[in-house]
Amino acid sequence: MKRLLVILILLAAPLWAVQPDEILDDPVLEDRARALSQGLRCPVCRNESIDESNAALAKELRIVLRERLVAGDTDQEAVDFMVARYGEFVLLRPDTSGANIILWLAAPALLLIALGIGWTAIRNTRTTPDPLTEAEKAELEKILRS
Repeated sequence: MKRLLVILILLAAPLWAVQPDEILDDPVLEDRARALSQGLRCPVCRNESIDESNAALAKELRIVLRERLVAGDTDQEAVDFMVARYGEFVLLRPDTSGANIILWLAAPALLLIALGIGWTAIRNTRTTPDPLTEAEKAELEKILRS
C-alpha cells in the first residue's frame, strides 16, 4: 500500500510545478495555457516542458504565457512571442520547415544509408568461393591422405 502511494505521488509530481497563484480564474484560458505550456521547453531543464518544470525561469515563462493569453493573444501569437524571445529551442517540437527540415530528415537518411551499407557488406560476405581446380583437388587429396 505504501509503495502504491509513493508511486502515485511521484506520478503527480509534475502537477505541482504550476503553482496555485499562477492558475487563471477563467478555466478556458487556464486550459489553453496548460496546453500551450506543455509544448514549450524550459530553457534551463533538459527536455522538460515549462508546465512540468519547477525552475524559476519556467515559472516566469508560465506567467508571461498566461499574461499574453489574458491580453487576448491567440495560441499561435503567444507561442510566436515565446519563440521570438527565446528562439526555436523553446519549442519541444520544433517547426519542420526551412533549415530545420535538414535536421528532421538527417536521422532517417543516415539510417537508410547505414542499412544499405550493412546489407551490401552482408551480401558480399555470402559469396561462395570459386570451385577448386583439378590441381587443387589433387593437392587436397594428397594432404588428406598423409
